[in-house]
Amino acid sequence: MAAEGDPILIGQDFRDSSPQIALNCTNALAGLGFRVLDGGAVPTPALALYGLQLGAASLMVTGSHIPADRNGIKFYRPDGEINKQDEEAIAALAAAEGLPQPLPSLAVSDNRSAECLEFFLERNRSLLPRDALKGLRLGVYQHSTVARDVLVDVLGFYGAEVVPLGRSESFIPVDTEAVSPPTVRLLQTWAQEHQLDALVSADGDGDRPLVADEKGMPVRGDLLGLVTARFLGAQVLVTPVTSNSGIEAAGSFKVVRTKVGSPYVIAAMQEAVATGQAGVVGFEANGGFLTASDFSVGGETIWALPTRDCLLPILAILALRVERQAPMSEIAASFNLPVAAADRLENFPTEGSTALMAHLRASDSNLSDFLRSVGEVQDKTDIDGLRVALNGDRIIHFRPSGNAPEMRCYVEAASKEKAEELLGCGLELIKQWVGSQRV
Repeated sequence: MAAEGDPILIGQDFRDSSPQIALNCTNALAGLGFRVLDGGAVPTPALALYGLQLGAASLMVTGSHIPADRNGIKFYRPDGEINKQDEEAIAALAAAEGLPQPLPSLAVSDNRSAECLEFFLERNRSLLPRDALKGLRLGVYQHSTVARDVLVDVLGFYGAEVVPLGRSESFIPVDTEAVSPPTVRLLQTWAQEHQLDALVSADGDGDRPLVADEKGMPVRGDLLGLVTARFLGAQVLVTPVTSNSGIEAAGSFKVVRTKVGSPYVIAAMQEAVATGQAGVVGFEANGGFLTASDFSVGGETIWALPTRDCLLPILAILALRVERQAPMSEIAASFNLPVAAADRLENFPTEGSTALMAHLRASDSNLSDFLRSVGEVQDKTDIDGLRVALNGDRIIHFRPSGNAPEMRCYVEAASKEKAEELLGCGLELIKQWVGSQRV
């Protein structure tokens, strides 16, 4: 635990509100006797990695992928990302203390942003042989992610021809798990216009990757995680229940399923390490990849980074693209995973999602009646939300978002068309049910 006098790192994304929130945090921490180190606008994994190196607690001011008018803080202890118990303790303390009193402005002179970024760059420049991506023409959708310059730097270091695209001075929310149709159309246009082998990007704070193939179609985040696990030679793979159901059969590793959220993934990884298991990794359906063990890659040691990272999965799948000398779309299809799709209803009242989930969990007949128009219920799991197996080897999963007023729906089916049809039906069922409750 951090004590008075210890260093604490503060980083931030490019939201308009982030500098003021970072300043508020700086003033509060300095007033409590901590030595505040300014990490600047850096990717979350860079801040976390540097914090681990220094043995310093860290705060990342970011709302990640959610709209610009919302923001938040990610907390890291000196030994890594906080867990669910830490979250509950922070929430209880905030509730007990109430609104903070204004604090005087305190100057911060210890700027560590350049050092923090360089440390992260060094890690990612050691993952592949020099010029490993030579011959690839890659687009980088820069928008407003704090990883935008890091992506260009690292891909260029490996010899790729990099085409920066879409840089924005105003914040643009990009959800790598449910890529919006306008974003997909943008990626498709760029892929054709610039004759790209692939496009890459990240969410606002740079801990979730976005990779699109040569046609501009996004590659699923859980497939990126699977490719990265194979790239590292992982032995234990921890992933939430929302990740593709075909992962268990796609490798020789042991698969552990958890609730959605990096704290749950980290807890399961820590348990695996504590029981003596080696080669432990984790990833989420949004593509963020975590390592709980050290790995040797090309003779270099890649130290454990048990928080989401966008760079490692991007480099892993691009290395596979070079190895196979095949289009990214063909590589993705070769894994023969069930076709998965996901989307969300934004600005969805929390009370509505709570009522719907309570109704579906109340009885099997409620669940069957709700889904009658799309299929017959074969089985269900309730690890996090309701994940329902339907006839025809299909899956539909309803889950309220844990960090935004959103209702999410995940599906799997045998084809893209069937998956998209099921996803549309699932979202429409949610709307119809909520509308019927207002009558």
